[in-house]
Amino acid sequence: MSEKPPYVSLHVEESPSNAKSNPADAGAAFVLESKGTWYHAGFHLTTAIVGPTVLALPYALRGMGWGPGLLSLTVAFLVTYYNYMLMSKVLDHCESKGRRHIRFRELAADILGSGWMYYFVVTVQATINTGVSIGSILLAGDCLEIMYTDLYPDGPLKLYHFIIIVTVVLILLSQLPSFHSLRYINLASLVLCLAYTLLVVIGCIRAGASRDAPPKNYSLSSSKFNRAFDAFSSMSILASVFGNGILPEIQATLAPPAAGKMEKGLRLCYVVIFFTFYSAAISGYWAFGNQVNSNVLKNLMPDSGPSLAPTWLLGLVVVFVLLQLFAIGLIYSQVAYEIMEKNSADSTQGMFSKRNLIPRLILRTLYVIFCGFMAAMLPFFGDIIAVVGALGFIPLDFILPLLLYNMALRPSKTKATFWFNIVIMVTFTGVGIIGAYSSVRKLVLDANQFKLFSNDVVG
Repeated sequence: MSEKPPYVSLHVEESPSNAKSNPADAGAAFVLESKGTWYHAGFHLTTAIVGPTVLALPYALRGMGWGPGLLSLTVAFLVTYYNYMLMSKVLDHCESKGRRHIRFRELAADILGSGWMYYFVVTVQATINTGVSIGSILLAGDCLEIMYTDLYPDGPLKLYHFIIIVTVVLILLSQLPSFHSLRYINLASLVLCLAYTLLVVIGCIRAGASRDAPPKNYSLSSSKFNRAFDAFSSMSILASVFGNGILPEIQATLAPPAAGKMEKGLRLCYVVIFFTFYSAAISGYWAFGNQVNSNVLKNLMPDSGPSLAPTWLLGLVVVFVLLQLFAIGLIYSQVAYEIMEKNSADSTQGMFSKRNLIPRLILRTLYVIFCGFMAAMLPFFGDIIAVVGALGFIPLDFILPLLLYNMALRPSKTKATFWFNIVIMVTFTGVGIIGAYSSVRKLVLDANQFKLFSNDVVG
């Protein structure tokens, strides 16, 4: 066994925001300050999970058909809720033993007792979070371009111009010092996702009932090989849509003791998930069948022919998605900011002192500029993030929580819980491997469309 890396170990009555508990750890003291309530955690969780990826859910059903598709959506819904509940129980268990973990990587290293696990989690988590931040900037720039080209079809501005605009806005917003300071932004994000999902559902129902809608066909590929790959690609999409990978960091924002509060936050989040995910998936697949795009908005506003939804409705959806993408980019940047400020800031001085303000301004600005540059350079990032999702979200959200629970709380091997967790771990390990292969295959098939700094986003 390699030596475990140091982790934040706090007594239950202490808060990570108390600098005296660990004077050197400014990442805990500032970025992960613990002042939140259960509904704040619910806002954070909803922003981390419910985003524009909801528009890809009809496409996930397309890969499997009605029965298997809805079954897989329900399995992902139940399994992720179960896994996140177990993760919260593990964190509560450690807190009751006097070790309040505020980071995913340190929780894994403590329970699994291996230094390599610390570095595995921090690498995967950082890759996912940076990838989502890049994807958020790219999609937000794409939203701005859609609005611009609708108003000025022959205008001179290109995609990268809008990515620069989004990057500048995110640089300003990134100066909000802590995860907790995003609580009202994430409340607005929750409202926005409900609003644009409702509008998309209305648009799909209207389009499906329109005489201009394409004929409804729900048949799958005639090739068993292609059907199998389509199904596993759809499972990878579902894993990415339900994943977040930052639950310990979200629970860290709760004022201690955190026991029981996260459960309420998860319930709030999953009520929103139920209404948004199922309504968007069912209405979009019903309206367009196996012709549904990876973004159902593209079906509502096709390149040729009349628009299948009112212009005002589509405009509002694009604006609401754009605004929520800022919140998503912010929440997934918090792990990077915490890592940077753990070593760059001084927790013995004030959060807004000159000593801490200047490094925060420089480092966060450089990070957002990096994400913006990557978004402009790789407008086919959707295919890449599908691979990252299969290799990242599935281990962090479908496998590790169960392993941590079995090792930390040690349920009896004679009880169903232990073996139920083992079955889920084995099943989703297989799904992750095959899903990653399917996603890589799609990446290769789409490679001829890739062009650095292209003005078109490859979906």
